[in-house]
Amino acid sequence: MTSTGTEQGEATVPPQGPDEKPVPQSSRSRRAARVAEAASAGVKVLLVKIALLSIVDAISVYALMVLFLREDWLVFGAVLVVTLIVNWIYFSRAKLPAKYLAPGLIFLLIFQVFVIGYTGYIAFTNYGTGHNSDKPDAVNALIVSSQQRVPDSPTYDLTVVERLGMYSFLVTDPDGEISVGGTDAPLSPVTDATVDDSGKAVELPGYTSLAFSDIVANQEAIAALSVPLSDDPNDGTLRTPDGSSAYLYLSDLVYDEAAGTMTNTTTNVVYTDNGETGSFVAADGTELLPGWKVNVGLANFAEAFGSESIRGPLISVTLWTFAFAFLSVLTTFALGLFLAIVFNNLRMRGRNFYRVVLILPYAFPAFLSALVWAGMLNPQFGFVNQVLFGGAEIPWLTNEWLAKFSIIFVNLWLGFPYMFLVCTGALQSIPEEIQEAATVDGARSGQIFRLIKLPLLLVSVAPLLISSFAFNFNNFNLIYMLTNGGPRDVTAGVNVGATDILISMVYKVAFVGASRDYGLASAFSIIIFLLVAIVSIISFKQTKALEELN
Repeated sequence: MTSTGTEQGEATVPPQGPDEKPVPQSSRSRRAARVAEAASAGVKVLLVKIALLSIVDAISVYALMVLFLREDWLVFGAVLVVTLIVNWIYFSRAKLPAKYLAPGLIFLLIFQVFVIGYTGYIAFTNYGTGHNSDKPDAVNALIVSSQQRVPDSPTYDLTVVERLGMYSFLVTDPDGEISVGGTDAPLSPVTDATVDDSGKAVELPGYTSLAFSDIVANQEAIAALSVPLSDDPNDGTLRTPDGSSAYLYLSDLVYDEAAGTMTNTTTNVVYTDNGETGSFVAADGTELLPGWKVNVGLANFAEAFGSESIRGPLISVTLWTFAFAFLSVLTTFALGLFLAIVFNNLRMRGRNFYRVVLILPYAFPAFLSALVWAGMLNPQFGFVNQVLFGGAEIPWLTNEWLAKFSIIFVNLWLGFPYMFLVCTGALQSIPEEIQEAATVDGARSGQIFRLIKLPLLLVSVAPLLISSFAFNFNNFNLIYMLTNGGPRDVTAGVNVGATDILISMVYKVAFVGASRDYGLASAFSIIIFLLVAIVSIISFKQTKALEELN
């Protein structure tokens, strides 16, 4: 047998062309195995891709169905376009950069761009307590809220049924006709119900009939049900006091859709939709609530700046917000820089231990630290009054100026470790040769720090100071946990206190109290956004002068 240079016992494959060398069969086997392994990995990646995209598409299809039923065509179109683009990107062999960028861009659009845009939209509406739905829902709510049982109402035989966690009425009227309906769906005739010997419908395919024990266990929810007789709310609703019989309820209010009026049949007062307030208003100004959401243009901004009861507190809160943010940055930076200079001295013993101790406040969650300080500053039982001041009742959190001082002090305790770390790193990055050259030229230590170290330090620290200012401008946790914005300003037209900053005032206007005004709160949010943007732009322009020092 002719040797071809292969190992003994290793078969070879004849060359396929004049320039091709014989290849050992084992090498071709290994190559084929690698190709097969690569193909297998490719199939696995494809299967994972299909599985993940299937989940995304399933969620998108569900969202599209919900949006279609709600006839929200703008959002429907946006979801459809994004879903098609995502599938096109990930099923394409190319588009590699887009495959990495698409998830981040989608989350950016949902959690940043959409939130900002929706907040801007709400700022131009009257969305809030009493105006949180559309007009048909408001009309239905008004009619249902003023309904009274008709004295001679016929008795409707009733079986309470349930489907998908929602209760409905299976009704047999006095004429023997059977229908089913729920709170959101008027009664509609059915023909496949099961009836008992008395002719009462007791079961319906697709629904579960409630037993007596189930009715007793859910008595309040069932008694609160109001099932419309038809699409016209003036026809009344059916209600049940016992779960076995239903009676007709009619409203004192009659809605005239053509005229856009709501008439009280008891007092004969006519309430008209004026197209501006999103509610029915009588001639004497009496308003029926709930109303509905409408666009009000710049009315929220006009109220914020035009109403004295709101403008005054808004100005005072804005000034305190700027003062709080500025003093917080100034005090934390000053203390952090001082400690960084002290513990940057090589002659100090145990400086590493002291550094660890100093950053401990930064290691604890800020909101927990604020709660601890709120307890320590309690006038009657707090550690500060009882131990440090011998039992004195100093109103640290209830007096306007002491509460502001307490907030600045607690924020100093929370914030100086961060500035200490930043300034320590910045100081250690300044070359020693600069200080030595200045010393040789006869500069004193104070001059070296003021004219050399501090300007070089600010080159690195200035952007962090700006970000710290922006953070403290919206430092909601500290205000909410320590003072909750108090003490309360009883003369203000909105829920606001002496230590509230803009963001905490927005929170109170939107979510605290019986009357919640999301439109006004959104207008305040836009004002905050503009203020922070202006301050940041001015600050970053000023920092360009520091860059020349490099």
